[in-house]
This record gives sequence, C-alpha cells and structure tokens, in this order.
Amino acid sequence: MAETAQNLQDRFNTFMNGLGDRYEPYVREHLSKVYMVLASTAAATAVGALLQMRELLDLGVLAAVATLILVLGLHFYKDDGKNYTTRLSMLYAFGFCSGQTLGPLLGYICSINPAIILTALTGTFVTFITLSLAALLAEQGKYLYLGGMLVSVINTMALLSLFNMIFKSYFVQVTQLYVGVFVMAAFIVYDTQNIVMKCRNGNRDVVQHALDLFFDVLSMFRRLLIILTQKEERKQSERRKRN
Repeated sequence: MAETAQNLQDRFNTFMNGLGDRYEPYVREHLSKVYMVLASTAAATAVGALLQMRELLDLGVLAAVATLILVLGLHFYKDDGKNYTTRLSMLYAFGFCSGQTLGPLLGYICSINPAIILTALTGTFVTFITLSLAALLAEQGKYLYLGGMLVSVINTMALLSLFNMIFKSYFVQVTQLYVGVFVMAAFIVYDTQNIVMKCRNGNRDVVQHALDLFFDVLSMFRRLLIILTQKEERKQSERRKRN
C-alpha cells in the first residue's frame, strides 16, 4: 500500500514537473487564475440553481434576458487593465443567472431521479479535467486547427435546430444532443490551447478566458442532463408497460 502511494506521488511529481518545464511561470499563473475564476463562476451557477429550485429566488424570464445582456456586456466591455473587478462581477452574475435558467430542468430531473444530476456533474468534471490535461500536455498549438471546424459544426447545428422547430424530428434532436457533447469536448481542448497561445501573445484577460471555458462546461453539462433524463424516462416507461 505504501509503495502504491509512493508510486502515485512520484507520477504526480513527474507530471507537475513536466508542466513546469513546458510552460513559462506567467502562463502557469494565468491558467491558475482562469481555473479559479471558472470554479467560482460554477459555484455561482450552483447557488443560482439551488435558490430557484427551493423557490427562494426565481428570476424567471429575467434570468434569461440577464444572461444575454451580461454576455453582450462582457463582449463589448473589453478588458483595459482597470475594469477587472467590474467584469468579474458581471461574469459571476452571468453564472448566477445561468443557474437560475438551469433550475427548472434540475427540478424536473429531481422528480424523476436525482442521481442523474450527480452522474452528469461527475461526467462533466472528469471529462473537463481529462481533456484540459490532454490539451496542456499535447504539442503546443496542435489542436488550434479545430477552431474553424467547430464553429462550422455549431452553425450547422443551429440551422438544423431552426428547421427542427418546424419538422420536429426526434432523430435530429437526439443527434444534436450527442454531437453537441462531442463538440463541447473538442471546444475544451481547443479553448485550453487557445488560452495559452493568447496569453503568450499578451492577451491575459482572465475573465474572458474563464467565460470561454464556462460556456463549454455548462453546455456539456446541460446536454448530458438531457441525454441521461431521456434514458431514464424510457426505462421508467418500459417498467410501467411491463407492470
């Protein structure tokens, strides 16, 4: 047991030394800030969702409108080196309102099987950590070519969604969910390497970089929730038919 623990410790030290050799101190510091802001934004999302689910605070449609306004605000209110606190507050508010919009879905899932939320959360967390490490350990800039391809896929999916509002094809809906998970996974890899590249080129906008990753994580989590919920609904429907 002691040998196993020592081996794990040695591997971890080797891994950390490898990252230290690969990235400059200012890049490592920037990534640390980005991940801390990302984690705190996710916490704000959890608070927003819990308040909505417990009916302590429900902003309703205002939350959806606020998320749009805040995203546009962060896009146009660029980092100038003096507005970090304001932009960080806007990001946290965006996370909170995103949680409010996610609350009704989470409440519905709790009425079916609360374990779905934990499963989706664990899957999202493990996937994010794994893909982030893969991107950081891969050859620098290796996956940046994915950017244009992923944007094209997103645009195609958005167009299909518009058409599907008319035709209401279940196959298209399910396909979009599964493809969307893989697209968000690819975005995690792309955005991670893109953040490193931007940092080295002088762009150290922690808030924007955390927002990019937050979009990826939240979109993947939401899709996993829907996929797992649909599977559980089918299982429960089959049980009722058998009984």
